[in-house]
Amino acid sequence: MVALPDRLIMTYEEYLAWESTQEMRHEFWDGEVIAIAGGTRDHNRVSVNFLKVLDNALADLSCEVYIAGVKVQIQPKRKYFYPDVVVTCDERDRNDALVVAYPCLIIEVLSPSTEAFESLSETLRERGFKFSQYRKFETLQEYVLVQVDQPIVEVFQRNDQRQWVFFEYGLSDHLFLKSVNLEIAISDLYRQIQFEQKNE
Repeated sequence: MVALPDRLIMTYEEYLAWESTQEMRHEFWDGEVIAIAGGTRDHNRVSVNFLKVLDNALADLSCEVYIAGVKVQIQPKRKYFYPDVVVTCDERDRNDALVVAYPCLIIEVLSPSTEAFESLSETLRERGFKFSQYRKFETLQEYVLVQVDQPIVEVFQRNDQRQWVFFEYGLSDHLFLKSVNLEIAISDLYRQIQFEQKNE
């Protein structure tokens, strides 16, 4: 997240009206409006790849997949984030055209351009902070972080004891998403992405 220079403060109602006129997306945190850094083409491609895989697999189910422009409601009228991809299978989310309040799966795509705004320690804090907020969702079963500059996918999965378990996957692996009962080849998520050769 990137704070606006003048630390823009407004009510939720003002935020909704104002953001609808903006070119950039902005998250909302207890009255403070926070601009979201733009992503790269690779960032966009990975997000679209994930969306296509999920949308095709869930087409006949009562689940909805949204990308980028749909807000996730952490706390009504107080806290809203924009994940890269979000899935909801909850009927209650059909009542609000603007937000998802009962997600089962949240995916964040991490690209060097977005991480460049902060040091590594700041980036790790932000990732931990967002996850700490997302964990408040009783419906959330999985939180996925997809790196763009290297083929690494990190998954936090809630087990039957309601504890979060961590898994890491590489390019040749298959990922099983328990939340939507779907197996995905990691290589499909990175389709059309060219990685720089390291240690040549």
